[in-house]
Amino acid sequence: MHTITPSRRVEDIKEYYFSTKLKEIAAMKAAGADIISLGIGGPDLPPPSEVIETMTEALHDPTSHGYQPHVGIPELREAFARWYADKYGVTLNPATQIQPLIGSKEGVTHISLAFLNPGDKVLIPDPGYPTYSSISRMAGAEVLTYGLNSENGWQPDFDAIERMDLSGVKLMWMNYPHMPTGAPARRETFERAIAFGRKHGIVIVHDNPYSFILNPEPMSILSVDGAMDIAIELNSLSKSHNMPGWRVGVAVSNPQFLSWILRIKSNIDSGQFRPLMLAAAKALESGPEWHDNLNKAYSSRRLIAEQIMTELGCSFDPAQTGLFLWGRIEGPDKDSAALADRILRDTHVFITPGFIFGANGEGHIRLSLCATEEKLTKALQRIRTNNKEA
Repeated sequence: MHTITPSRRVEDIKEYYFSTKLKEIAAMKAAGADIISLGIGGPDLPPPSEVIETMTEALHDPTSHGYQPHVGIPELREAFARWYADKYGVTLNPATQIQPLIGSKEGVTHISLAFLNPGDKVLIPDPGYPTYSSISRMAGAEVLTYGLNSENGWQPDFDAIERMDLSGVKLMWMNYPHMPTGAPARRETFERAIAFGRKHGIVIVHDNPYSFILNPEPMSILSVDGAMDIAIELNSLSKSHNMPGWRVGVAVSNPQFLSWILRIKSNIDSGQFRPLMLAAAKALESGPEWHDNLNKAYSSRRLIAEQIMTELGCSFDPAQTGLFLWGRIEGPDKDSAALADRILRDTHVFITPGFIFGANGEGHIRLSLCATEEKLTKALQRIRTNNKEA
């Protein structure tokens, strides 16, 4: 029998870190361990109650269960347009400048396939979301990292980027509020990015899922003059409305860019479930009190997470925003994987090592706020007890 081999794209990437780690944790749980996960940013609170009611009502409509348009239903596109106008001050044409997605992670794939040819180059932040790199490699592109560090507030150094060989660069990925560091968006960063993209003909893709979590100033890159000509923004209801499993995202840009993305998307999926889209439209109507109450919960959790970070011997910037707490490992041993593995083994608390986000992430760890105060307190007690016994 001939040997069967996978495609080169399978050989060029590794299984997602959390996919492999969760299998390890599942085995520990099966053996009786009580694992507290502070690793993944999966909101544990429910979406607004009216969202669930809208979904339930639509389920009983016999016309709801057929194939739906790839561009999404008008109700959802119009809701996204109102949301962008209200929250970001960005005026959009719902018919031509909005493309609903099955989650923004899907958008990373579709954008990469729509703009990249094999051999093209992509600028990706280090540290940054690992999917930017893996999907770029799947598309046959070459990854060029641009370094972020605490000294410049985890913002891109465009002067340093200008000194790089930019020949063949087609896309630049950005993400503010930044994951994993929690660095907030800055208008001057967005303005530099748009000017840079226009100068070099590089599409700026801004991934914006954390705008409303412990962040007093939500900002869209599309609010910058000229951005619509060269930028694409991804957004999502996963974090902002506690709907990660619903898989509702959006790409916002000019009609030409979105038409290219739609060519890819329409050949891959068959549209989203109509009741889900109606429910998502209802979620986008949520008033400021929704996020106020959500952020009260996260603020209380954050206080405990800060105590955990201190017990782990890490320092952190109290001004960071978003769904996580990013900390720098103090002391001579900066091995984030070793620290995370030791904490999991000794205390049954799962934390995320910074190395998975890139070379500049090494020497750091990340804690998720997606755990109840009770679980966070329990994790703190376990780590504190372990420190005393060590």
